[in-house]
Amino acid sequence: MGNVLAAGSPSPPVGAAGTGLVSVPPGFTRPPISTLMPQTDKPAAKQENQLPNPGTFEECHRKCKEVFPIQMEGVKLIVNKGLSNHFQVNHTITLSTVGESNYHFGATYVGMKQLSPTEAFPVMVGDMDNTGSLNAQIIHQLTDKMRSKIAIQTQQSKFINWQTDAEYRGEDFTAAVTLGNPDILTGSGIIVAHYLQSITSNLALGGELVYHRRSGEEGTVMSLAGKYTASNWIATLTVGQAGAHATYYHKANEQLQVGVEFEASTRMQDTSMSFGYQLDLPKANLLFKGSVDSNWVVGATLEKKLVPLPLTLAMGAFLNHKKNKFQCGFGLTIG
Repeated sequence: MGNVLAAGSPSPPVGAAGTGLVSVPPGFTRPPISTLMPQTDKPAAKQENQLPNPGTFEECHRKCKEVFPIQMEGVKLIVNKGLSNHFQVNHTITLSTVGESNYHFGATYVGMKQLSPTEAFPVMVGDMDNTGSLNAQIIHQLTDKMRSKIAIQTQQSKFINWQTDAEYRGEDFTAAVTLGNPDILTGSGIIVAHYLQSITSNLALGGELVYHRRSGEEGTVMSLAGKYTASNWIATLTVGQAGAHATYYHKANEQLQVGVEFEASTRMQDTSMSFGYQLDLPKANLLFKGSVDSNWVVGATLEKKLVPLPLTLAMGAFLNHKKNKFQCGFGLTIG
């Protein structure tokens, strides 16, 4: 499976930060974004004084969010089939009593430009459901420091969203620009600019600027971010006109990880706090995630690999005490 498996390392679905335009299609995950700087023959003393690359702005809170369970409802069956080292397809059937039941067919192609054991380009990901709606992404490493992405979303035969990203990684900074839904005729669209700079080996500071324009409406939203990375914990704070978002991630040991998230919205006039944890038991092939928030929503998911069979069993349950609502889900992944 080689490169196809490398492109499917776990990461939460994300589109362009702040835009909410296109998310990763069901059954797929974005290829991991690791340091792109190649090893050089610089003197050892100079390498020690060199600041590390801080990663991307949209990844600032990702480590903490990965600890929290993803809400499940109904029954889901996923069948993955690798056709070659570079091509994989999957089938996803979802049965739900709350939303619509659907079927998705997806395909992933990973090219032969190998940058590391976990990264190869170009990556083409596509997903189509039973109504003909399509999600598609193309990610390519243009140079050692520059990466680009094009994402398209359609609803049946109509284009709903499309965006293009460009990301540049320097030795100690990352800059990215996203252009979403541009329309020259009407003069509308969204532009998102990100910048993250390493100040010290542990501290990184940056900002996000979102400019949107459409008929009769135009505006700009700016936010600032800071991330402190220690040996076993990460603290991140984002503050802007829309509110504040703070996360704290801590790796207690090889089995236990915890995360705390705080969000305050100026538009909704609401604040919330969540606590989540992840327990990984490799010897038992078991992964458990749990969470509780200030709105008294308690949730948990459990994933169990049924070795030596190529099966992964997933179960989840969420209970909203305030609204007295309960929902649960069951999933099976083959391949």
